[in-house]
Amino acid sequence: MKITANNVSLNYEVDGPEGAPWMTFSNSLAANLTMWDPQVSHFKDKYRILRYDTRGHGKSEPISGAYTLDMLANDVLELWNALGINKSHFIGLSLGGMTAQSLALQYPERMHSIAICDSRADCPEGYRSNWHQRIPEVEKNGMEPLVEPTLQRWFTDDCRNAEPEMMDRVRAMIRSTSSFGYIGCAQAILELDYLSRLKAVTLPAIFIVGAQDAGTPPEAAQAMHKEVSGSQYVEIDPAAHVSNMENPVAFNKTLDDFLSGLNK
Repeated sequence: MKITANNVSLNYEVDGPEGAPWMTFSNSLAANLTMWDPQVSHFKDKYRILRYDTRGHGKSEPISGAYTLDMLANDVLELWNALGINKSHFIGLSLGGMTAQSLALQYPERMHSIAICDSRADCPEGYRSNWHQRIPEVEKNGMEPLVEPTLQRWFTDDCRNAEPEMMDRVRAMIRSTSSFGYIGCAQAILELDYLSRLKAVTLPAIFIVGAQDAGTPPEAAQAMHKEVSGSQYVEIDPAAHVSNMENPVAFNKTLDDFLSGLNK
């Protein structure tokens, strides 16, 4: 389904029973809402689930130019408004976790909790240089040169070898990402600077990270966890960057335990 929110056409899907608490899932860069299939099958009996394609990803509209994290957060806010969602749990991975931080700092009254997964809150020089390499590569040659390197970052060797069908699905997902969408979001990441502000977050929060995640490593998640009072921190082992797909059993249990604990 599609709806215009924040002046962009956003593709979304809703699952689960009407009247149940809302969960919103936000995808990583170069992914789309299908990355959350393992979570929908697990949570759809207890929650009303909203998944959406970040602008320029999946079936959402690709807009040229630089995006900002506040822009991505406002996409979510206006999508919630259009769908009549007053309050939701929010689960974001990588870029989606950065979107979660923007939302939590600006619109905490619209959220029950946040789960920030395989993400970070700052953009140090080593991390920044990755984007300065990838942006011109995509500008020149499109997404194809990024497909295999991205797979290598996203999944452990064991997972890539054991799950060839999943790897093919992920390859197709990366290839289908608009160059405009990838570049726009990558430029948003270059402006990432939330770490010093996270002390202001008072929402229930959990930081989940793959133990083998080299892109947004456990140390980055630990740094965020230390800033957010009362937050939880869990490593998924084994898992690299896309921990929800590589180890969905452990990921789903971690998220389930966190959400269930909020109701006690």
